Amino acid sequence: MTPSARASRRSATLFSVPPPSAPLISGLLFFALTALALRPSSAQELRADALRTPDERFTDLPGWDFEPRYEMVDGYRIHYVDEGPRDGEILLLMHGEPTWSYLYRKMIPVLTDAGYRTIAPDLIGFGRSDKPKSMDTHTYAFHVDAIAGLVEALDLQNVTFFGQDWGGLIGLRVVAENEERFARVVISNTGLPTGDLPLTEAFMNWKAMNQRMIERGDIPTGRALATSTGDPSVAAAYAAPFPDPSYKAGALVMPQRVPVTPDDPASEANRAAWSTFRSWEKPFLTAFGDSDPVTAGWEKPFQDEVPGARGQPHTVLEGAPHFIQESHGPELAKILVQFIKDNPLP
Repeated sequence: MTPSARASRRSATLFSVPPPSAPLISGLLFFALTALALRPSSAQELRADALRTPDERFTDLPGWDFEPRYEMVDGYRIHYVDEGPRDGEILLLMHGEPTWSYLYRKMIPVLTDAGYRTIAPDLIGFGRSDKPKSMDTHTYAFHVDAIAGLVEALDLQNVTFFGQDWGGLIGLRVVAENEERFARVVISNTGLPTGDLPLTEAFMNWKAMNQRMIERGDIPTGRALATSTGDPSVAAAYAAPFPDPSYKAGALVMPQRVPVTPDDPASEANRAAWSTFRSWEKPFLTAFGDSDPVTAGWEKPFQDEVPGARGQPHTVLEGAPHFIQESHGPELAKILVQFIKDNPLP
């Protein structure tokens, strides 16, 4: 019961006013529920330990005209794009660090035109999602649980998953821990490290560089993406989620959460996920770039050890750097479309 309804009941008792008629109650309930349904998403309560980027930061971004949608998970507001036919097969596209769903703007139209419902969430701490202030909040397990909560809240079924960078590290765990909801997997420039084997020199150099950013208290997200992609026009979009460094806890700390030692807090859960994938018979595809030294070779264990990856047309895209969605977005989307067509649901 709403506070106003409780107040009305107390007043009726105190002053012995006859109870309202059933039609009146029904009418009041209808208007109350309608008002709740139409409540703007910005009215969803913000946790005391988080920040929320003002909406105006996301206006007039080049190539970005998708309707924002929101879901509350564990008290945090998660933003996601949900485009295409409601009855279409579902694609879940997950970004990494320090990007957001803007990364998929070149892929979404190709996928929806092919008849697929395409969902691209922002990780908590990124994009239009709420941003916990403390780096301690941003553990590997926290992000896995948050995305699993979103998948459950939206009741996604028969999903084709696509992940890149941290989108793969997190998403592959979500897939392995909720395998009944997923029908296919495609990964690009990502992995599922356990810390049992050394990672690439390029990644370790990036991890060390990132530690210096943490010590300085800032990461230049817009400039970094403009430099990495060679496209200055994307700088504003990738800077948009972060009005100042206080919003950047997730963007700053996530490179340090990649397991690089066998006793990392995430290592055991990642080993369990690998155990699931070693018996995964559903279709599994890798589509990596040949110009990403950070994840070079990370596709090989999946091709060799996942049963569903055998016989699939694994692809290496020429000239594709780490942020492959920026350089080869439409081409990558077409690979996804063909993969789904070639591997229909049972």
